[in-house]
Amino acid sequence: MSEHISASVADGVGHVTLNRPKALNALSYDMVVALTEVFDAWRDDSEVAVVVLDGAGDRGFCAGGDIRELHGYATAGHTEEARTFFRTEYRLNAAIARYPKPVVAIMDGITMGGGVGLAGHASVRVVTERSRVAMPETRIGFTPDVGGTWLLAKAPGELGSHLALNSRTMDAADAIHAGFADALVPSESLPHLLQALAERADPGSPAEIVMLFDETPGPSALAASRAWVDACYSAPTVAEVVERLRARTEPDAAAAADELETLSPTALAVTHDAVRRARTLPRLEDALEQEFQLVSWFIEQPDLHEGIRAQVIDKDRSPTWNPAALADVEPGILDRVLAAQVYGRVWPG
Repeated sequence: MSEHISASVADGVGHVTLNRPKALNALSYDMVVALTEVFDAWRDDSEVAVVVLDGAGDRGFCAGGDIRELHGYATAGHTEEARTFFRTEYRLNAAIARYPKPVVAIMDGITMGGGVGLAGHASVRVVTERSRVAMPETRIGFTPDVGGTWLLAKAPGELGSHLALNSRTMDAADAIHAGFADALVPSESLPHLLQALAERADPGSPAEIVMLFDETPGPSALAASRAWVDACYSAPTVAEVVERLRARTEPDAAAAADELETLSPTALAVTHDAVRRARTLPRLEDALEQEFQLVSWFIEQPDLHEGIRAQVIDKDRSPTWNPAALADVEPGILDRVLAAQVYGRVWPG
């Protein structure tokens, strides 16, 4: 068991907590392995009827994968170790989605990247007034993974494309509207929710118990953006998305265009097409396989190294992308990477 994971069983509830609060519970490989062991052990444990997944501290459930660990793999040339991390993580994401017992995930505070991979596929997904949910991969020259493209592809209209390309952060209302969460429970009510799950009485299901504490969120700013988002992000290329954004009169559209022009052109082009392709895939596992091919390719690309350097290592927030312009990105780059199939698979066979 990783020192950064705690797990206990009482009153029929298996309670597993990410316990790395100083790092916003960022996921290391050891943590992913430990979580996998916990979920495997509880699958057929008659003492566990429901699983609660949360994070220690009041700042975040999980800020994502450990970017410094990934950077270490990439810069040292340990790409196979990085791919082992991704395979193990993606199998855990799918296992949570297919788990035979209810999994209640509590996304209190920051929940991004790998945190969405854990909580976003759970059977009951709780957000609070402190929740900040995002797939922020394009900010580091990367692309959404951990089944993120599956969730993004199912968001209303083109909201998923906007969330992915701009790495837009959602509050509780936005996350529920976009399909990343199911219920808003005030943070002060979380201890009472945990108590109610432990004291649950038949026939109340975990989902029904959560709804006893659910509050109606305020208006979603993301939903209010729908008209200009759908009009612009339905464009067939990122360059045309930017053109359409520039032609709008909404200040938020202009700001979105400005933001896109600061991000990795390669990451944007791949992400744009990956979300669209995910809409055609039949299962979460298919989206994870697609993502695995893409992230396996990205860890060998200069933009990921540069993005992590600029955002996490040096923190100068001034990445130099290669290529620097959308016009210079190879046309059909996603299809070329996926067609190569040189990185193995998450599920062999």
